[in-house]
Amino acid sequence: MSFGGRTDKSIVGRWWWTVDRWTLAALFVLIGTGLFLTMAASPSVAVRIHVDSFHFVRRQFIFLLPAIVVILGVSMLDVKTVRRLAVIGFFGSLLLMGLALLVGHEVKGATRWINLGGLSIQPSEFMKPAFAVTIAWLFAAQKTSPEMPGNWIAIGLFGLTAGLLLLQPDVGMTLVICVVFFAEFFLAGLPMIWVALFGLLGCGGAVGAYFLFPHVQSRVARFLDPQSGDSYQVTTALQAFGNGGLLGRGPGEGSIKEVLPDAHTDFILAVAGEEFGLFLCLFVVVMFAFIVLRGFARMYREDSLFVLLAVSGLLVQFGLQAVINMASTLHLMPTKGMTLPFISYGGSSMLALAFGMGMMLALSRKRFGGGAWS
Repeated sequence: MSFGGRTDKSIVGRWWWTVDRWTLAALFVLIGTGLFLTMAASPSVAVRIHVDSFHFVRRQFIFLLPAIVVILGVSMLDVKTVRRLAVIGFFGSLLLMGLALLVGHEVKGATRWINLGGLSIQPSEFMKPAFAVTIAWLFAAQKTSPEMPGNWIAIGLFGLTAGLLLLQPDVGMTLVICVVFFAEFFLAGLPMIWVALFGLLGCGGAVGAYFLFPHVQSRVARFLDPQSGDSYQVTTALQAFGNGGLLGRGPGEGSIKEVLPDAHTDFILAVAGEEFGLFLCLFVVVMFAFIVLRGFARMYREDSLFVLLAVSGLLVQFGLQAVINMASTLHLMPTKGMTLPFISYGGSSMLALAFGMGMMLALSRKRFGGGAWS
């Protein structure tokens, strides 16, 4: 029996022949593209804040190996282990989110980060993928065991999570978990009356956020009328795309990154547009679309409701985060401080995304004989 052959019954051998290798390759292409763009965008930011020019590049490389290990390691787990890991991760993240409100440090008016072992961690990033899998389990449990109030428990956990996020405050991430929750609830067989009710609650929540959070009101006003406030980053990002054209100015030739404060994080796509042009930006969009659409295609004949809901939730979350970042950069929606998955600089973001995509790969593996991996 040779390693890697179809007769290889080891954990790695079985993983290799059941995991979606095309999606895995696309994820690694995104990670590589993100490192490449971090090297292009971050030195100018580092110089502006008076640190070594490769400060952010080194830090991103430090998180690279752990992220790869997380993706590969989690993708080798079976369905039950993934479910248990998600539940533990979800409640652990909620605990850390609560601690962050009490002892965390404030950045730009938000208290989302907590120091653990010398590292600054954003617990809500890890909560997102764990939340998607945990509520999928509860919705599926309600269907298989009607005596279990899975739907009501899921609603309660959703309310608790949304409440903690709004206390930080993080309206954008609250929006993401709302969409994931509704998408999974809908796929689980949400009655149309509930669809209408959630739709009304969503509209009410959007209006409430506008009046309750001054930064939301400010961003909406600047989106509708750029002259009403500081829209410097968006205006500068749009200028970068104009400068780049189809093919870009060339590696290192961009000038916008010299003056764009978040060039290495929220607006890294603008750096890609100026230096490498429209084609690289479209390539990034295609990679995101490929991962999401291929993931849904693999769920087309899935028999397990839990797997269907969990993978769908993870894919909706992944795709929505990418859409929000790109739409904000292109001034198609109000700005939101949300990273472009695997592209933007950020250790917590990269590890949390690796955790989520590792679970997605594990759950979407081929299962033979009625669920060999369950």
